[in-house]
Amino acid sequence: MLFLDTNILLAACDEGRRKSAACKELLESGLSGEQSLFASGQVLREFLVVATRPVEVNGLGLTPKSTLANIAEFKHCLRVLDETAETSIQLERLIERHKLKGKRIHDANLVATMQTHGLKHIATLNPGDFRIFKTIEITKF
Repeated sequence: MLFLDTNILLAACDEGRRKSAACKELLESGLSGEQSLFASGQVLREFLVVATRPVEVNGLGLTPKSTLANIAEFKHCLRVLDETAETSIQLERLIERHKLKGKRIHDANLVATMQTHGLKHIATLNPGDFRIFKTIEITKF
């Protein structure tokens, strides 16, 4: 059971990004049932933001229509987890425990979602974003 960070989805859709082939293979493993893959609404929203942003500012430059088509394809490969009241409680605990602020709260929310659903493994291209969270294991690509 593997939770996917947004950068995995972005790399899978952009051959110019590092580790694109490995990220595509990972998604295919979810499609084939070889692995159980998960994401959250936050991950999909972040994908929508970056995918529709212009290439000049590190986006994919996709149209909303093609971006939504990618989201539909992802949903064949992975299960989207709900953020619940328990997720909010977990997030507050993580913020307090690690004295988090700013953008770090986005990462903490992913961890809180994972904790709520009993997941312990995250796949990411940015392992440094998650090293402080000792309750999860990082799969680096």
